[in-house]
Amino acid sequence: MTAPGSGRGPQRRQLLMMGGAAVAAGSLAAVGGSTTAYAQTARRGSTWDKTFPRSRKVDHTKVSFHNRLGIELVADLYSPKRLRGRGRALIVGHPFGGVKEQTSGLYAQTMAERGFVTLAFDASYNGESGGRPRHIASLETFVEDFSAAVDYLGARRFVARDRIGVIGVCASGGFALSAAQIDPRLKAVATVSMYDMGRAYRDGQGYAPVPSEKNTVGERKRALAEAAEQRWAEFDGGKVRYGGGSAVPLKPSQQGRTSSPSTTRPRAASTRAPIR
Repeated sequence: MTAPGSGRGPQRRQLLMMGGAAVAAGSLAAVGGSTTAYAQTARRGSTWDKTFPRSRKVDHTKVSFHNRLGIELVADLYSPKRLRGRGRALIVGHPFGGVKEQTSGLYAQTMAERGFVTLAFDASYNGESGGRPRHIASLETFVEDFSAAVDYLGARRFVARDRIGVIGVCASGGFALSAAQIDPRLKAVATVSMYDMGRAYRDGQGYAPVPSEKNTVGERKRALAEAAEQRWAEFDGGKVRYGGGSAVPLKPSQQGRTSSPSTTRPRAASTRAPIR
């Protein structure tokens, strides 16, 4: 994501043309309009707990803030050591099931080396962030998390609130696009290894490259029936059951095709519009 010179401001990107994002999470209106995300405090010190080396070119602080559902989000804030004035900012979302200490943190630190203030956060219910029950997927909440991150960054005196963009890695690519469609404060969007989560659950991760391996209607219905029965079991006090990345077993040609982005140094991400 490049950021040339100063100008009259970024042009809005045409998000609806980016058909790869089929994660249609709900709008912010659905989470209620009376509460607001409120500010943060630095927390838990600055102990380095990432899966990648710390950069000497970047300052790092662990912070927390709340989304409009009242869930505390814990994040890593990265900024260039020689930041002057109000800087451009990027929010980085992690892969589905990931945490900020992994891929998203590496992207955030790398973009901070390139001059951006960046924020990598743990999604609600996951990592160090709050919310119960733990380790669940709530797509609408995940989308709200991105807007809450905008609230936080826009309130920093060293951030230009009209120059905030987002990088969504893997599943967060879909969440980020959904957030940007309803939150015009996000001025630019880039995705890395984005995939269609709805299609992945219907067809299996890998999108059934062999037509005969596409999940049948019967398999989909069986997966839904099993999930429904599990709700009864958990409501009655039974053990919580966690699933994998696909509701049905992967077919032979799909296996080995679904690894998340590694923690190797990322290449420059593309974007629909630069933050200028």
